[in-house]
Amino acid sequence: MNKLLKNHLKLHFVVLLYGITAILGKLILLPAAQMVWYRMFIAMVVLGGVIWFKKIPFQIGWQSILKIMGVGLVVAFHWITFFHAVKISNVSVTLGCMASTTLFASFLEPIIFRKRVQWVEVFIGLLIIGGLYLIFQFELSFWKGIVTALISAFLAGLFTVLNKLFIDKHHPVTISFYEMISGFISIGVFLLLTDVLPNNLLMPNSTDIIYILILGIACTAYAFVVAVDVMKVLSAYTVVLAINMEPVYGILLAFAIFGQSEFMSGGFYIGTLVILAAVFLHPVIVKMQSKQGKPV
Repeated sequence: MNKLLKNHLKLHFVVLLYGITAILGKLILLPAAQMVWYRMFIAMVVLGGVIWFKKIPFQIGWQSILKIMGVGLVVAFHWITFFHAVKISNVSVTLGCMASTTLFASFLEPIIFRKRVQWVEVFIGLLIIGGLYLIFQFELSFWKGIVTALISAFLAGLFTVLNKLFIDKHHPVTISFYEMISGFISIGVFLLLTDVLPNNLLMPNSTDIIYILILGIACTAYAFVVAVDVMKVLSAYTVVLAINMEPVYGILLAFAIFGQSEFMSGGFYIGTLVILAAVFLHPVIVKMQSKQGKPV
């Protein structure tokens, strides 16, 4: 097997793991905040092991650490809202709405980096809004899940853009390690203040333990490290296109596992297809413009 094909397969396996995340959130019986607390602890330990084993620098100065840990709060709240959306609606609704992350990122990036908004991103944003309108119109019974998933998508776009502030200065695994520490501590404080810790914390049953380990090790730490590794061979464009397949993989897997509970109206699938088409179209247009030498 040649190196290029091997990295493509690794990348799509990672995207499949991303899709499995929502399914695990449905299967795990713990409340969303407690589930994320366990997940971030496991990911923190595994990423810490990766840093130690690969001798990745982690002493980056307190100012950088505090900024990165601030982003970790956003990551934690993103995951909590994501899993809560799965629990109050279903996997299909949550992943369909999460495809709008590109929309939020396209508007947040110019604000944070003080760049002008590109017409391509406005056009893609309008298409995504149209897709979301179709989902809302036909699936009003899931409106709470839709709103929660959109909040999660906004937070995903926010921490993705904020991470760009650090990615050129520090190793990605180091960044993620400090974000996991931050999320674990902040959720722990929240659980303490809401009287969940120490006496009312739900202990996962044997099945939940297996699912949480898969979530923390495979779907978080492993997936992140491999996603960074394949970018040494594959272009960012290729990686972005593949990651856009997450809702597709996740929805198909949800059908296979949960059956009828994941069946939605035709309007939902049309809306989801519009969003996915817009998400796939964006990097294609950007690449075409860059080849023509036009500003993007």
